[in-house]
Amino acid sequence: MKKMLSALLASLMLLSLAGCGGSSSAPAQSSPAPAQSAAASGDVSSDPKVTLVYAEVNPADTIVGQTAAHFKERVEELSGGSITIDVQYSGVLGSENDVLDAMLGGSTSIDMSRISAFALNSYGAQKSMLLSIPFTFENRQHFWNFANSDLAAEFLNEPQELGLPLRGIFYGEEGFRHFFTVDPISGIEDLAGMKLRVSNDPIMNGMVEGLGAAPTVVSFGELYSALQTGVVDGAEQPIANYKSNAFNEVANNLILDGHTLGAIQCVITDNAWAKLTPAQQEVIMQAGRDTQEFNAGLSENAENMVLDELKAAGCNVVEVADKSVWADACKTVIEENTKSQAELYQKILDLK
Repeated sequence: MKKMLSALLASLMLLSLAGCGGSSSAPAQSSPAPAQSAAASGDVSSDPKVTLVYAEVNPADTIVGQTAAHFKERVEELSGGSITIDVQYSGVLGSENDVLDAMLGGSTSIDMSRISAFALNSYGAQKSMLLSIPFTFENRQHFWNFANSDLAAEFLNEPQELGLPLRGIFYGEEGFRHFFTVDPISGIEDLAGMKLRVSNDPIMNGMVEGLGAAPTVVSFGELYSALQTGVVDGAEQPIANYKSNAFNEVANNLILDGHTLGAIQCVITDNAWAKLTPAQQEVIMQAGRDTQEFNAGLSENAENMVLDELKAAGCNVVEVADKSVWADACKTVIEENTKSQAELYQKILDLK
């Protein structure tokens, strides 16, 4: 009888754990919990096997590439092998916009993707737009104060609020974004009249115009040749992506203006989410919390190492001692794009 009661209690505990994992909203990304989940029950490994295709536009050796690899490792470990993450690197599944269009259009060929945190702007996401405002985050710690706050969970859940078939899993960052150019530059005044590559984002367009340059839309996959042939005079990227994509070969001048932080998020389609059991869904969220912590430890060290390598290779790296001039040049685009959400934007600023 005691054995039967013990077995019954164990079964009830398992059912309780599974039920807790079925929440439809993204949990707060506060300090990551210990690396245990529904997988610890021994139940998840026997759940139906699922393979999720994860799109990453950058190479595997970048900060975001390594972040994807860590997420894959944690999901497969915590799920006991019932979930496989198939990471497709280097944009083989298309540009970030192509991937998002496919996911939002109901395609079942891509289940997950790492996207820029503000990539959903053009799909009606107003909250995430605030993360792309120039000179919002003073430093990395300011960003991580946001990413580990209850406010971040509200931002991650925005696609669900809008009725988009996506949900956010975790935040990360790939370093501050800086401009790089074909011809040498020493300050903001040298950008005047330059054709600078943008991704057709209104805020980025306004920022480039504020700096006195001409925004020029070029897809990321065509950027190298556009720099090489003079279609554009420069562009902007986080330092690690700049080097990994060999942009220094054709635009060897990097000015460290740090106009925006390269905030990222991982998203999963509702179709893919529905293929998972409640316990497997909790595995995905736990792996996301672990990966967010991993990314926080990786990004700054990796970026510093890459910057040293660029300098050693002869890249003309220009420091910016006073960024207030740059921020002032972007004042119009900052005010125009935050006034409708002034209170929410102030909450982000107050987290510094």
